[in-house]
Amino acid sequence: MANIFSKIFQKESKLKKSGLLDQKSDVHSHILYGVDDGVQQLEESLQILEELEKLGFKKLWCTPHIMEDIPNETKFLQERFLQLKQAYKGEIQLHLAAEYMIDNVFSKRLSNKDLLPHGELKNHLLVETSYFNPPLNLEKTLQEIYSIGYYPLLAHPERYVYMEENEYIKLKSNGIKFQLNLLSLKGMYGKTAQKKAEWLLSKNYYDQVGSDIHSIHQIHALKDLLK
Repeated sequence: MANIFSKIFQKESKLKKSGLLDQKSDVHSHILYGVDDGVQQLEESLQILEELEKLGFKKLWCTPHIMEDIPNETKFLQERFLQLKQAYKGEIQLHLAAEYMIDNVFSKRLSNKDLLPHGELKNHLLVETSYFNPPLNLEKTLQEIYSIGYYPLLAHPERYVYMEENEYIKLKSNGIKFQLNLLSLKGMYGKTAQKKAEWLLSKNYYDQVGSDIHSIHQIHALKDLLK
């Protein structure tokens, strides 16, 4: 039993020592209500924000999905985000970006520059791929992102089953930034994702952290990790 607690402490200690929590920012969340597979009601969005505020978060990016199955329009997301900002009376600074699946919808948005960029300077794009299969045009798409003036920020790289150490090393050598899902360290997405997250963290490969929270029910695990 002592060994189990020792391992848990080491994981949490590595996270704190990494400096990734210093900005007190959640760069990936699905609390913008009623737009994707995340939170559906405004009341739950406000409840989650209240809990995140208690955990010490100062900034949060709403990053709703945009993909072929959920082709959210930019204007619609901006309008819904304004409604959330008007309803929220807390201290967390709210920002709007998006989580783009690298697919045909993203290719069109990229060509038209119809984008919701990420970051304080709005010079990043948060992107993801299928968990099981790499997109045929991954490297080409990442270069296209660079070519129009943005930095690719890859969401939860630890969750991609098809990625191995050599792929991570290659992506980092090409300047791709990585975003850790905090709950990967709690095993929420399985042992493989957890081990990959621990390895990537040990290599200092992560640049940003996010909760990727979809529901108030995930708050308890987040509290356990960050307490």
